[in-house]
Amino acid sequence: MTFIAPIMTSQRSEPQVVRTLVVDDSVVVRTVIERILNADPAYAVVHKTNSAEQALGYLAEHDIDLVLLDIELPGQSGLAALPAILRANPGVKVAILSGKCEEGSAAAIEALALGASDIVSKPGSGSFGEHFPQTLIERLNRLFTDRPAPSPPQRPLAPPVVQPAAQPIACLGIGASTGGIHALGQLFEGLAAPLGVPVLLTQHLPASFTVYFAQQLSRMTNLRVKVADTGDLLMADTVYVAPGDANLQLRRGLHGRVTITLNPERTPAGNLPGVDPMFASMAEVYGAGAVGIVLTGMGRDGTVGARDIVAAGGWIVAQDEASSVVWGMPGSVAGAGLTCAVMEPHAIMDFVSRRGKVLV
Repeated sequence: MTFIAPIMTSQRSEPQVVRTLVVDDSVVVRTVIERILNADPAYAVVHKTNSAEQALGYLAEHDIDLVLLDIELPGQSGLAALPAILRANPGVKVAILSGKCEEGSAAAIEALALGASDIVSKPGSGSFGEHFPQTLIERLNRLFTDRPAPSPPQRPLAPPVVQPAAQPIACLGIGASTGGIHALGQLFEGLAAPLGVPVLLTQHLPASFTVYFAQQLSRMTNLRVKVADTGDLLMADTVYVAPGDANLQLRRGLHGRVTITLNPERTPAGNLPGVDPMFASMAEVYGAGAVGIVLTGMGRDGTVGARDIVAAGGWIVAQDEASSVVWGMPGSVAGAGLTCAVMEPHAIMDFVSRRGKVLV
């Protein structure tokens, strides 16, 4: 469903207990995880199983909020079962809990691309120390509690915010965090034809993820994909991926050529890479030709930079709450009155291509 500005965040009641399904081949791990989660009043393990097939059978008959899923299972693997798990319960969040799917690995990127909300490294069955329970709860809490309170609604700052069709696109920037890799797959599926402009992408990921992420992204789109490097000359229909240890920013040279600069400094909010500096740089270089997309993610990264884009005459589109793993980043820009539209990822590229003329 598509909404046109002004956008308000929804009022939510107090969160209910998170009903959790644990899928792991080890009875020890299942028991430990159950003990950890049931000790927290926000969670309740309602079922445990050692197979993906049994998990799918349970999901067919019960509503679940969270699935903790191991990768190595007897019979069907966790990765193979992940798409079916998400189809069985569209609102469920799946966290991969596995010692065989380390952060930064190809398997981790594949899991995130398939729709996993997060990756948590599982210690050996005999090494569940005092830090793991706290780490697990903190990671899971982010998936269910990072829903920002609505910001005071603002009037659209300028006609281009309300009527983006009048604004030509010169550069498209995309920002995402938790759940973003899966959302990016849906986003690029909706791109029927190249836009003819460079695409900048900041996805919150550690530096160790960058190479695998770029490889996964190249399988999602026919556009050229490369990890951004200082001095890269911006080319149309190329996706420039911010490395995990630097902000992707732009510089216009004396002859009008736009090149990439990488800034290793964290944003005031602590993000690296950050969406805010990317958006701000786009606004400075391209003005009203800057267009931003904010996808699912924790926190508020992108809101400050979105203000810069809108102030320069550009426009912002955000992912809707229903399809977001965490409606932190898109909810923040929407609640600030900076979006011209809020919609599901697969509809965004069509909206962008129809509403904006491409500068050539």
